[in-house]
Formats: sequence, C-alpha cells, structure tokens
Amino acid sequence: MKYGIGLGSNLGDRLQNLQQALTALRNWHKGPSRPIRSSTYLTQAVDCQQGTPDFYNMAIELESDLSPLDLLFRLREIESQLGRPSQRQRNASRSIDLDILYADDLICQDQTLTLPHPRLHLRRFVLQPLADIRPDLILPDQQKNISTLLAELDSEEGPLQKVVCDLFDKHPEPVC
Repeated sequence: MKYGIGLGSNLGDRLQNLQQALTALRNWHKGPSRPIRSSTYLTQAVDCQQGTPDFYNMAIELESDLSPLDLLFRLREIESQLGRPSQRQRNASRSIDLDILYADDLICQDQTLTLPHPRLHLRRFVLQPLADIRPDLILPDQQKNISTLLAELDSEEGPLQKVVCDLFDKHPEPVC
C-alpha cells in the first residue's frame, strides 16, 4: 500500500527533528520501492495559540505492507522517541508530528484513524508538499487532484517559503 505521510516540527532544531524522523523511517522501511519526499517548507502555525513558532513541513510517500493502524503505531513510536509526549494539548507545539495523509484509495473513519486525513484538502502546509510529489493524485474523498485543490485553496495561511539547506536541497529526493 502507498502511504502519504506529513512531517512537521516547530520546536527545537526543526530541520534536525525532520532528519531524525526520516532516519527512523528509513531504519524500519523495507518496502519494494524507495520513498520520495517533498521539499521542506517554512509554514505558519495553523489553529495554534498566538505566538506559536512557525513549522517546517514536508511530505513523503512510501510503500509498505504494514496495515494503516500498524503504520500509525509505528509513527507514534517515532514521535515518542523524538520527544513528543503521548498526552498533549491539541495543536500544541511539538518537536515532531507524523500524520498519515492517505493510504492508496482507502477510506477509514474510526476513533483511532481517519483516512484520508480529514483536513488535508484545507491546509496549504499539507497540499504544497504533496503537490511536490503527487500533483495528479486524486484522493478517494475528493473530485480534484492535489494540484487543483492547492490552486483553488481559499485559506488565510500565508505563503510557504521553501527551506534550502544541506540536508534537504534536492527535490524530490529518496529518503532511503
């Protein structure tokens, strides 16, 4: 199954946090193909308390035999290893945030996991990185592809700034 995963960080060394998350994903990922990743973007904090630091956000797509719930638990383990507490206030600042954005054409709605991510189509900080790696993707709950959703997005989010650095200077680049 192909999974889209959103990565974000707004505490500490944000680029290092993303790199450590990518390394942790690389260490367990044994999929049939190499994951690809988007550029990294500096983004405003959305739906967070005033004064919340800006985020660095990116997206990857990887193929895995794990079930969506097993992948979710793996991502939560990585978050925990990187210092994110399991009990936290909603939309609080975080060293790392790993979200499953989609899982092929799967639609899932339960208390543990909703796929595709329920606010994906409303967030520039998610759509822009996805447009880097899967511009023509049409999610199972949408009628338009990622590029069109991004182009038509009516959002108060400010423009995203691409982050250029030694760790993330190629686009798109395999993470494994």
